[in-house]
Amino acid sequence: MPADSQASWLAAVRSRRRTGAFMAAMSLTACVGCLPARAQGAGGPPPTVTVATPLSRTLAVPTEFLGQFSAVDTVQLRAQVGGTLTAIHFHDGQLVHKGDLLFEIDARPYQIKVAQAVATLRGAQARVSLAAQELWRAKRLRQDDFGSQQVVDQRQADLDAAQATLAGAEAAVRDAQLDFDYCRISAPFTGRIGAHQVSVGALISGSRTGGSANSLLATLVSIDPIYVDFDMSEADFVTYGRAHAHDAAPPAVEIALGESRDFRLRGTLDFIDNAVNRASGTIRARATLANADAALTPGEFARVRLPLANPAPAMLVPDAAVMSDQSQQIVMTVGHDGSVVPKPVATGAVTQGLRVVTAGLDPNDRVIIGGLMLVRPGAKVNAVRGSIKSDGPA
Repeated sequence: MPADSQASWLAAVRSRRRTGAFMAAMSLTACVGCLPARAQGAGGPPPTVTVATPLSRTLAVPTEFLGQFSAVDTVQLRAQVGGTLTAIHFHDGQLVHKGDLLFEIDARPYQIKVAQAVATLRGAQARVSLAAQELWRAKRLRQDDFGSQQVVDQRQADLDAAQATLAGAEAAVRDAQLDFDYCRISAPFTGRIGAHQVSVGALISGSRTGGSANSLLATLVSIDPIYVDFDMSEADFVTYGRAHAHDAAPPAVEIALGESRDFRLRGTLDFIDNAVNRASGTIRARATLANADAALTPGEFARVRLPLANPAPAMLVPDAAVMSDQSQQIVMTVGHDGSVVPKPVATGAVTQGLRVVTAGLDPNDRVIIGGLMLVRPGAKVNAVRGSIKSDGPA
């Protein structure tokens, strides 16, 4: 490109850039002019906010833990006799009751064994009867001096042997009857049964000694009541122990499902493990709660709130009044001169519908509970008195 043409091209580009920058500046000026005077901070009246002093309460501030529901009773249903599965009497996931018939195994081989054992028993009974009669005759002959004492002793031994054989035959009948009864598998307690692991017609293995060789048929878990397990830190455990060492009754816990903040479920702490886990520095605890409607399922996660320490003075503010600023939490207050003063605070759990503030606030601080989006630290505001209300007793 010739030098004259290149210079002309550069001049045109620079002219377009200056024109674009000028138009952008004009648009920004016009946009700023459209903002309200309050947002520009030029000349408008100070924003109006609602303020209230924090509520003072004496509370046993609860500590929150992550927990998981578990069944009180869990059993793997396994066959105790081998054979062909002939019937399944439930639907997968069904709620079953104690004593309900669940599985049937072909009982014909065991019925034959029962009949054989009964026949052996009857033979043993006949031998006992015969031995008893022979002993009676031997004793009569001995009394009349027509028999010897040796014959009497022999007949007594025959009777004792026959009675021992009878006892063995009776035990064999009970053993055969037990195997026959094990062909019908019933629910050992009320609960929810899982999916069946074998199908009708399958040849299953089983023995009374148990073990992995026994075919797994299904798993049954109890539903009501239900446990919620959680871990507390060593420091929390020490705090709890000091505060509740002499309690006559176990403390109550509040439970919410999953990510919910609705702690409407109530349970009772009934177990704390006997050792702190060295690897994690935590100790396992457990609460029990009712589950009559079977709404809770083992394995579900929950949030557990437990008061660790004794009741102590605390202040409550609306949860929306607490703002997060990176690594700390802040509550906006209004000073005596009408300016906004941020105060870093330490907070606890939400109770009675309000956030517990454990440090950083004075009882007479005027906390901004309405209009937070209109203020900034140090700015003047028009404070209107409001009130903080809790969901619990005053």
